[in-house]
Amino acid sequence: MEIYAVIMAGGVGSRFWPRSRAATPKQLLNIFGEESMIQNTVKRLNGLVDEKNVFVITNKIQRDKIIEQLPGVPADNIIAEPFGKNTAPCVALSAVIVNKMNPDGVILTLPADHLILDEMLFKETLSKAADFAYRNDSLVTIGITPTRPETGYGYIQMKEEEVEEGIHKVETFAEKPNYATAKRFVKSGDFFWNSGMFIWRSDAILNELEKHMPDLYNPILEVREAYGTDRFEDVLTNIYGQLKSISIDYGVMEKSNKVYLIKGDFNWNDVGSWEAVYQLSDRDENGNVKIGDVYTENTLGSYIKNDHKFTAVIGVENVVVIETDDALLIVNRNEAQNVKNVVDYLKMKNRKELI
Repeated sequence: MEIYAVIMAGGVGSRFWPRSRAATPKQLLNIFGEESMIQNTVKRLNGLVDEKNVFVITNKIQRDKIIEQLPGVPADNIIAEPFGKNTAPCVALSAVIVNKMNPDGVILTLPADHLILDEMLFKETLSKAADFAYRNDSLVTIGITPTRPETGYGYIQMKEEEVEEGIHKVETFAEKPNYATAKRFVKSGDFFWNSGMFIWRSDAILNELEKHMPDLYNPILEVREAYGTDRFEDVLTNIYGQLKSISIDYGVMEKSNKVYLIKGDFNWNDVGSWEAVYQLSDRDENGNVKIGDVYTENTLGSYIKNDHKFTAVIGVENVVVIETDDALLIVNRNEAQNVKNVVDYLKMKNRKELI
């Protein structure tokens, strides 16, 4: 069994403005520690996936920076989508590339920007899922054991009976719920957070794409034929221009009867906002996180980070303050999800230098 990893790294991370920009989105930032999130994502796979078998699907504006950050990954394996088309085209593209190299290669499809602390348990989970996927014509997803009634995640319901130890057939997928529904999901014990991580043989996912998304499957076969030739970029651009933007969850996972869940009991967070960063950071006796040249007084429960200027924060609670060389963000932690609205505003005003 040969294992490949496909890192999905096309997002712009608009909730992390002003640090996250089009050319340097969340996955390229060192939000935790000295290394970027994508560097940590690849490093976590050491011992499980050879770097020559790591592929990154990104976009043209980010590709050079990713090549720079991942010197051990072959530059040809870092592929720029001509247009952002959500996760289904990304999955199909990676599947035909791996399939051309190794028809029964197992693919770990992973987002570039998640925080995972229990790395050994994470690798054990991936290894077990890869073994199951290799032996079975199946699509495996990692369901995270919920620790709270979270309304920001989708959920996956599993069937009670185990197929193998820790692996269950999937009953249904559920969209992001309201709080009352999330409480019911967590109490039931058979709902898990949808991690967005998938494991499958290249031929297994292609078979399901052919069955459920022929409008995607048939054109992407042309990309398979062109891969490895000097026609690849032109063919890819032409084909992508014809594809619908759709998620793999909606396009395949919610429709297929070959989907299995493996429980993920490792410490996981998709780090979806500055509030998530605050919750994951070490705080002082006043509940503050201070990074850079920062002074606080009568300030509680706040996250303050500056890159350049001395920053003083006095008499406030539960705020996020982010300073960069050309922008300043001040937001109530409860409103952190709405930072993306700033990016929408800047786009509307054609303020390209700030996005």
